[in-house]
Amino acid sequence: MSKTQLPEDSILIASLNEVHYQDCYSKMIFDPELKITKRELGISFFSSGPRWMNWLFNLRNWIVKFFGLKTPDKKLNREEALRQFRGEVGEKMGFFKVMDSQAHELILGEDDKHLNFRVSLHIAPQSNDDGNRLITVSTIVQFHNRSGKFYFAIVRPFHRIIVQVMLKGMIRKLK
Repeated sequence: MSKTQLPEDSILIASLNEVHYQDCYSKMIFDPELKITKRELGISFFSSGPRWMNWLFNLRNWIVKFFGLKTPDKKLNREEALRQFRGEVGEKMGFFKVMDSQAHELILGEDDKHLNFRVSLHIAPQSNDDGNRLITVSTIVQFHNRSGKFYFAIVRPFHRIIVQVMLKGMIRKLK
């Protein structure tokens, strides 16, 4: 896995009018027949997190509800939602909403009063000579106020770890 640049054909940057934070991580996966779809990227993303990450998200959700920030719907049947996930604009999966999509990329995110964020799940449209394709997970954040900057200052160290762990988990699920 490596820290990288946003893929040139990504539609991520166009999804927010101002970006205050950005990161991108990528890893190769063997897929010479181009079988991995944006739907599979989304399903692997939503099902690749370790248990300790769920605990962190639950803690986050418990804390932020006192500040009036958005939290996911607790009535979500995760297994059923994963089976039905299509990666279509407007579709929700927990805290994430599909904001945009193209053939080889999903843009997930949420808009809230303190900040907006987007996550791109991108797979290279072509494989290279050895049959590998590059999967890139990119994040952008737009702050609305000091609360957004403060919130992200706390979240940022966890975010970096979580994205890398999830990308590794996505690769395992997609193999």
